Amino acid sequence: MSETYAALVSEEERLLSEYLRKIEHCVGLLTPAEVWWRPNARCNSVGNLLLHLSGNLSQWVLAGLGGAEYERRRREEFAAAEGGDAAALVARLHDVVTACQAVAARLSDDDLTRVHTIQGITRTGAGVLLHAVEHMAYHTGQIVFVAKQLAGERAQIEFYPHLR
Repeated sequence: MSETYAALVSEEERLLSEYLRKIEHCVGLLTPAEVWWRPNARCNSVGNLLLHLSGNLSQWVLAGLGGAEYERRRREEFAAAEGGDAAALVARLHDVVTACQAVAARLSDDDLTRVHTIQGITRTGAGVLLHAVEHMAYHTGQIVFVAKQLAGERAQIEFYPHLR
């Protein structure tokens, strides 16, 4: 892998790990009921977002780049109103992120420049990795926001204490 692509993959691995740590911390602050809380029927719960991140990363990186067999049930990710406990959902996401990092680490320059069509969207392999990072960043922010809202005073969320 070229130096440029190696740097891209290294950043992808670092950012997915950072987002995962933030998610793990925030979900750990929530009660089981709060994990599945929705402000209204048009919104997603933290539980839905955990299912969705696992599904999206599996489809885009594990199947799309890594060639793994995966049949996604996207509607079910958002329809769930309850389901696995928070620890199980986070553990599943952890496993998916770890597997995505392993796929990214073994990609060649050809893999990263090859065009892939996933969910009807055409991207290069590098674009798929950027999508995965952007997508996880977006939903990590939502999870952090909900945790701060619901945990209130018990929310000890400070990811950048050195900036105080």
